[in-house]
Amino acid sequence: MNRLFPAPLLSLSLFALWLLLNLSVSPGNLLLGTALGVLAPVLMAPLRPQHAHVRRPWVIAKLIGRVGLDVIVSNLQVARGVLRAHRHPPRSAFIHIPLQLRDAHGLAALSMITTVVPGTVWSELALDRSVLLLHVFDLQDEAAFIEHFKHTYERPLMEIFE
Repeated sequence: MNRLFPAPLLSLSLFALWLLLNLSVSPGNLLLGTALGVLAPVLMAPLRPQHAHVRRPWVIAKLIGRVGLDVIVSNLQVARGVLRAHRHPPRSAFIHIPLQLRDAHGLAALSMITTVVPGTVWSELALDRSVLLLHVFDLQDEAAFIEHFKHTYERPLMEIFE
């Protein structure tokens, strides 16, 4: 049964979405929806990543709260930087951050965090996953930023996933 339906919820969702998009429950749409619901998850199963093993789930709540706070603070800092750019231009820079985090799920979460927090852009990850190239909108102190990034985001993700 697991071979035919490796992701039953996905199969059901694809079937329902097919019928909803076509606004018809004709026999042809039922057949196509069933085929889509069964075949898509089976054909895509090799592409699905391995399951994540969360080690310390309570750290997730702390990390979410910290990211939420950083989003608010960074929004204000970027807005201030944009508004005063004609007098004091921001010091944008690319910085290399050495990483200890190697778990694929942790790196994916780290990339989402840097995408959500204004003023930072994930630019490149080394092939061996040891260094992250990050663009920062207004960099005051590179060493302090790297320490903040590693302490605030990387260490909790390492606790969660490694």
